[in-house]
Amino acid sequence: MLVIGLVLVLLLGLLVLLVAVLWSIRRQHDVSLSMTSPEGIEQLLPSLAGVALGPLVAGNDVELLENGRYFNVLLERIHSARRSVHVETFLWKDGDIGRRLATALAEAARRGCAVRVLLDANGCRFIGEGNRSIMERAGCRVAFFHDTALRNIGFLNNRDHRKLVVIDGREALVGGHCIVDQWLGNAEDHVHHADLSVAVRGPVVNVLQGVFSENWVGETSEVFSGADVFPHLEPAGDVSVHPAYLKPEGSASAVKILHHTVIGLARERIRIQNPYFIPQPAAIDAFGEAVARGVDVQVLVPATSGSDNPKVQHAAHRNFEKLLRCGVRIFEYPHTLLHQKVMTVDGTWSAIGSSNFDDRSFETNDELTLGILDRSLATRLDDIFDHYVGRADEIQLEAWRRRGIWHKAQDNAFYLFHLLL
Repeated sequence: MLVIGLVLVLLLGLLVLLVAVLWSIRRQHDVSLSMTSPEGIEQLLPSLAGVALGPLVAGNDVELLENGRYFNVLLERIHSARRSVHVETFLWKDGDIGRRLATALAEAARRGCAVRVLLDANGCRFIGEGNRSIMERAGCRVAFFHDTALRNIGFLNNRDHRKLVVIDGREALVGGHCIVDQWLGNAEDHVHHADLSVAVRGPVVNVLQGVFSENWVGETSEVFSGADVFPHLEPAGDVSVHPAYLKPEGSASAVKILHHTVIGLARERIRIQNPYFIPQPAAIDAFGEAVARGVDVQVLVPATSGSDNPKVQHAAHRNFEKLLRCGVRIFEYPHTLLHQKVMTVDGTWSAIGSSNFDDRSFETNDELTLGILDRSLATRLDDIFDHYVGRADEIQLEAWRRRGIWHKAQDNAFYLFHLLL
């Protein structure tokens, strides 16, 4: 019995050591929110792009794609593609839009386009064998990110949450849209979601092609090159864009640095639309400091009744009281899922992409967010914010403090697992 006990203790020690090693491998450092300046975000754009580990690229055109219109543009661009189509997504479920997209990609491959499709193995497990077969029989290359295999044992919680499409190396679609039927329509009822993406043309598309290449090479070992995928791109507009996507080992991810840093740069107002808003304590303090210096901070999230994952909303609720005490105004939309991942600062700069404002996006997932300096786009996004706020419920501090014990218990319980939700 003594020997058996020693063996069990040894095995338990080895298990603890393995968990510690895996945690150490995946650990990232917190960000110090100390970047403040009397200058506006326009003047500090090169600094913001630099600290967020991405290039600042001028000469682009950006078109906002709202709700189901995204798929009209996506399918149109795929039908007109002549050289290459690259698709990277987190969530693809069998359904009408999934079948239409698979058919469009198959047709593109048959007319000679190089079609590469990178799917998160967890989020796309319900893509449907029929859709995959349609694409692969036509010559599309389909790869899965971090499938369930021993080689990925330390990375199974790390998901590819990006939503990126690159057409002929000349245009990219970036945002929050998933390949699921609930993203069709115009958020007109409890079934259809609201979301935002952008179509981007200009020199920054070369960078976004490189973003796709990062995980494609990691999963397939294929390095692609040439004018079919990386053409010379002339300026297409006057918009400056800086992508944030890198996630260095042992350091903060670019999307985390980006979202945290701009809080300190705001001088007038911050507007956030995000489905999963769980800021870290340091970020909450930064919001409070922004309010104290006169910044109007407003946040729009879905209510538990509108969310696709009410557990996440309860986890978010755990920090609402502190946010409200800091002077942040919070609005909950009860009618459907608001899935857009958008932030605007001072009516001039916008962030749009795949990243939620939570630790899972900031520390675990692979994400892609575009920082965009364009007053007209920021105005459009603020108008969309106001549209949904018109039907949302503002949370009031005193009423929130009086919410029921069961509600508070759920908030605190689910917050314990917010990195996994």
